[in-house]
Amino acid sequence: MAFETVSGLTKLPAFLDVHVHFREPGFSYKETIKTGSMAAVRGGYTAVCTMPNLNPVPDSIENMKVEQDIIDRDAVIDVRPYAAITVGQKGQVIADLEGLADKCIAFSDDGHGVQDAGMMREAMSRSAALNKMIVAHCEVNELLHGGYIHDGVYAKFHGHLGISSASEWKQIERDINLSYETGCAYHVCHISTKESVELIRDAKKSGVNITCETGPHYLTLCENDLEEDGRFKMNPPLRGADDREALLLGITDGTIDMIATDHAPHSAEEKSRGLEGSAFGIVGLETAFPVLYTNLVLKSKIITLEELVDLLSTNPRQRFDIPLGDDYSLWNLDEEFIVNPDAFLSMGRATPYAGVTLKGVNYLTVFNGSEVYIK
Repeated sequence: MAFETVSGLTKLPAFLDVHVHFREPGFSYKETIKTGSMAAVRGGYTAVCTMPNLNPVPDSIENMKVEQDIIDRDAVIDVRPYAAITVGQKGQVIADLEGLADKCIAFSDDGHGVQDAGMMREAMSRSAALNKMIVAHCEVNELLHGGYIHDGVYAKFHGHLGISSASEWKQIERDINLSYETGCAYHVCHISTKESVELIRDAKKSGVNITCETGPHYLTLCENDLEEDGRFKMNPPLRGADDREALLLGITDGTIDMIATDHAPHSAEEKSRGLEGSAFGIVGLETAFPVLYTNLVLKSKIITLEELVDLLSTNPRQRFDIPLGDDYSLWNLDEEFIVNPDAFLSMGRATPYAGVTLKGVNYLTVFNGSEVYIK
């Protein structure tokens, strides 16, 4: 399949990112709906799903209205908010799922794993009755032990506290069983370990209604690439080389359905405290396609351009039922550029790709027939 060319540029279907943090309401010093959506269109995205770790948390109709009013006022693209699974994302009381169902894309406590299995079972049962998806950040708190990078060779050699792989895959394992039991549609956020890939692969073979995402950084970097800098700190962390290889296999065999950035802006000060002290999170909307196209299509030839578009557009739109319409972007796929965070439209600047040369420059993004980004 060859993509259409327009004025020498390659026309690609607009992308959907099902996992972004636009930080508003509550944390507009990190990012806003306006700046986040501008970063998105520069990256070729015309739809995003915004995570609920906000203030107020969208755990009630009233709190959701606060976020939706800002979206209605400032978004330049299709912004679909998640509602929280639990009140305040505290994992103690299930939120008003029934009241929120028609006001959100799905339910998520992203940033926190739901620790109590009984509570997750109830949330899944109620979500299934509402025909809504549970989108889960999987993390077992008691297995974290204060860690902040992968519990691997780099952590041991440099004296850092590690986050075990089991803290991720153990909760995925639990939730797979709950999804099978309740019939709830289940989507796993930002998987990073080889065990997670294997569990999800087996669950799909068993008929569980499950999909998953991973991020560009987990596919192109690993703990061997770490530097003593906050721009390499995210949650889950960059794992081992064997984990990265398993993730790459997962995108080629269909186990991993889509790629999402987990775009998570912070202030410069919050990211200036090294690996130990910096906040978790990097930005990714403006670099995702060039990073993946350069590394996975051109260099390693692990996937084709068509398969990359499926991972960034076709598959997430199908799973989250967000139609493409006539949205597209125009790219010079041969043009090189050096990643310069100071030139980002996002307020966030932390990226592990700063100074890296990539291929693929977006010249135009069209949303609902309107030009929302012009280089």
